[in-house]
Amino acid sequence: MNRPPKTRFVEPEAPLRTIDKVNASLGRRHAAERHFRALGLGAVVLGLSFVAMLFVSIVGKGYTAFQQTYIELPVSFDTQVIDPDGRLRAGGLDATEVNKALLGVNFLKLARDALKAEFPNVSGRSERRALYGLLSPGAPLQLRDLVIEDPSVIGSKRRVRLLADDDVDMFMKGRSTPVRISDGEASATVSIADDGKTAAISADDDAFAPLAAEVRALLERRAEASERELERLERSRDGLRERLAAVTDAGLREELTRRIADSERRIERETETLKELRRRAAPDAGPLNLDADMPSWLVRIGGGTIEVETIAADRLTGKVLIPPVSSPATASGNWQIVELTTPADDRRLKDGQIAWVLDLQQQGLIQKRFNTIFFTHGASREPELAGIAGALMGSFYTLVLTLLFSFPIAVGAAVYLEEFAPKNRFTDLIEVNINNLAAVPSIVFGLLGLAVFINFFGVPRSTPLVAAMVLTLMTLPTIIIASRAALKSVPPSIREAALGVGASPLQAQVHHVLPLALPGMLTGTIIGMAQALGETAPLLMIGMIAFIVDIPHGFTDPSTVLPVQIFLWADSPERGFVERTSAAIIVLLGFLILMNLAAVLLRRRFERRW
Repeated sequence: MNRPPKTRFVEPEAPLRTIDKVNASLGRRHAAERHFRALGLGAVVLGLSFVAMLFVSIVGKGYTAFQQTYIELPVSFDTQVIDPDGRLRAGGLDATEVNKALLGVNFLKLARDALKAEFPNVSGRSERRALYGLLSPGAPLQLRDLVIEDPSVIGSKRRVRLLADDDVDMFMKGRSTPVRISDGEASATVSIADDGKTAAISADDDAFAPLAAEVRALLERRAEASERELERLERSRDGLRERLAAVTDAGLREELTRRIADSERRIERETETLKELRRRAAPDAGPLNLDADMPSWLVRIGGGTIEVETIAADRLTGKVLIPPVSSPATASGNWQIVELTTPADDRRLKDGQIAWVLDLQQQGLIQKRFNTIFFTHGASREPELAGIAGALMGSFYTLVLTLLFSFPIAVGAAVYLEEFAPKNRFTDLIEVNINNLAAVPSIVFGLLGLAVFINFFGVPRSTPLVAAMVLTLMTLPTIIIASRAALKSVPPSIREAALGVGASPLQAQVHHVLPLALPGMLTGTIIGMAQALGETAPLLMIGMIAFIVDIPHGFTDPSTVLPVQIFLWADSPERGFVERTSAAIIVLLGFLILMNLAAVLLRRRFERRW
């Protein structure tokens, strides 16, 4: 009898335990966590690096604006020019009479005469105009203010620090023309021609050979660039010829023929230029003649300055900018070569002006001092006379009115919505609109202020009053939201305790809840004021972009604000306004940092944990 096969029961494998699954994935989880941390740290580092780059860029461009260049000159306050009838010296005149007496006085002539006395060799109208250009147009106003402040200076000669022009200021700060100064080592002799206009400088041991080699290298680079341009023109001509061979249209052939002829003329001119550059760069070409497309070289020797025009290994010739003390004059290692790397046609200060500035600097008559004008003057079209005082006062009046308008309204709205308003569709609509207004572009508030406050209500434009009304509309949502959050943070037990001892709901809010929520409200208010301080777009719409020279003295005086002043300066082409733009940004950022720091300190100082 066949028996059925014996069945074997195989015990199933034990299921994988949860702990084993966790251990198996633990390495992947740790790697993912490290990856996430690295990404977070990288994002923080990247953000901080961008902020650091911003601050470095702004500070690097603007810190020099806190100094200003002055030229110290002995000014003769001529009695016949200032006070021929002796009324000012007699005294007894009020401010209006003094200003009227000084109305026709030519203080500009006094300043120019003082500068001309330092360089008596300057002659000719163009040279005198260039010399007088070292002084700022504000120099006569300095002399006038000095006479008003102290009439006893009339008839005397005093040393006065006169404001330098903005181009001189940029040069002294190293922001315009790079200058390289090298000391001469060999003995050199300078001889002035009979006309006093030209000079020759001879030196031992081929002292000028390195300078000649530098000029030849420059000519070689220009020749290489000309050769590349010539090759490009030839390729363009050949391409036109190929197109001409394939074209049958008469009009197009005529146009291509004209363009080929024009290319031939340009190739001919470029070929002549290349030949001339190669000839001048040859070692046996003789003395090198400098042109306006090259850097300028000045030689300071024997107390004078010579502008180099031709260069040989042992001899220089050029134009006399400042005559030496004597001629011929010999200097043994006591002379300098000044290289102005920017060609004369590409800079504001010409060679003669730079020579005069360097001479004044050597005598200690030109120096940089703290720029008080930047903090005491209003707007000006001259960079060296421009300041932020008007913008600062306009910002101050605007913020004061904004705070007075926005804080009571925002706090009242927050208390009503949070504590007293019934929950219905109307209050829901108000809350939705408040939250939406916080995200509305700021320029929309400017359009609203222009249409309602100025055109409808007739509020004077370009005044802190209308600016504060516009900024109040913009900051109200921020302060209301922050105030409501502060009210929510107060525990309900405070309200219940106040009501339990017999206080009315209003008394409970005013006497008990508001004092505890006030730090949070003030924090939100400061943040809102900081936002208002940095706004520009809405204020442009209400005329705060107007050019205001005078410093405002009230809430209805025409004025501007600091962000708008920065916007105006950033649009100016003068280099002097570039550093003043950055300096004004530094001041604005300083105020914003202080306001945000005050908000943080206030929150930490009065914050209570329940």
